[in-house]
Amino acid sequence: MAETGAPGTAWVRKDLIGLEDLSRREIEMILDTAPQFLAVSKRESGIKKVPLLQGRLVVNWFHEPSTRTRTSFELAAKRLSADTLTMNVSVSSATKGETLHDTLYNIEAMHSDIVVIRHGCAGAAQILAERHSSCIINAGDGAHEHPTQALLDAFTMREHFRAARQDPAIGLDGLRVALIGDIAHSRVARSNIWALTKLGASVVLCGPSTLLPAAFSQMGVDVTSNLREAICDADVVYALRIQLERQQKCLFPSIREYIRLFRVDEDSLKAAPPHAIVMHPGPINRDLELSAGVADGPRNVILDQVTNGVAVRMAIMHLLVNQPTIEN
Repeated sequence: MAETGAPGTAWVRKDLIGLEDLSRREIEMILDTAPQFLAVSKRESGIKKVPLLQGRLVVNWFHEPSTRTRTSFELAAKRLSADTLTMNVSVSSATKGETLHDTLYNIEAMHSDIVVIRHGCAGAAQILAERHSSCIINAGDGAHEHPTQALLDAFTMREHFRAARQDPAIGLDGLRVALIGDIAHSRVARSNIWALTKLGASVVLCGPSTLLPAAFSQMGVDVTSNLREAICDADVVYALRIQLERQQKCLFPSIREYIRLFRVDEDSLKAAPPHAIVMHPGPINRDLELSAGVADGPRNVILDQVTNGVAVRMAIMHLLVNQPTIEN
């Protein structure tokens, strides 16, 4: 069974499966650890490595396509001086019927320390964490959660507004975040809701009514199908990718209709406050969720999200394996 975390001065969890069960203190512990690793990535010396995971083995085990998350984890592990192993599922024994447990037992026989898994089935990471000794990091399980994406998003928001307001101590309390698009299929949306509300931000969800399940209204968020209403007082306008690959049937009339009502573009963004920033988890379907002008415009911090993702994932792996004491 994965260890239970509790507020305190040290990280005590073996795994990072989701954010629903994490406390505000635990989330802040990760965010507060990340800046030192962001500094490593920006070293003027060009030596972007620290020996904190030297001799450790990090396995990237992705059952779904990924570019940003997979490469971010690989780079994070290498910058911590870990050995890395990437599993190619399409040519692994999984195609012969080997179970997830048997595959991981074989990996652990090679003395793995951290296993980063993405899987199409919700709960896959949790099932493995309960039986195996390796530290399991959930890199996305079905439409359930994507915890590291939400953590890097929260870190990006916090860093941006700390710089903009010239206050290095502020958090996300009182921040207003609008999540726009395919809420129903988005593990990013779920993890962001858990993270942001625990950190004191308010969240509004916006999209076609068919992509706004009623269950989300019980998560302490506002819900609307009016884009301009959603972003009129938003500090962050967060466009989600339309996940056509997860939709078994058409859940909105047409792409043209979606663009007309829900695309974040130069015209719709006029409804947002001048200081509002634009975010997206990637990959972007250009001119569908975001217009090219907004995707490349001065208000987006999308590449900051990518940069910060490496630092946040370094912080997570460091905490899971080294479990340092953090001062109150």
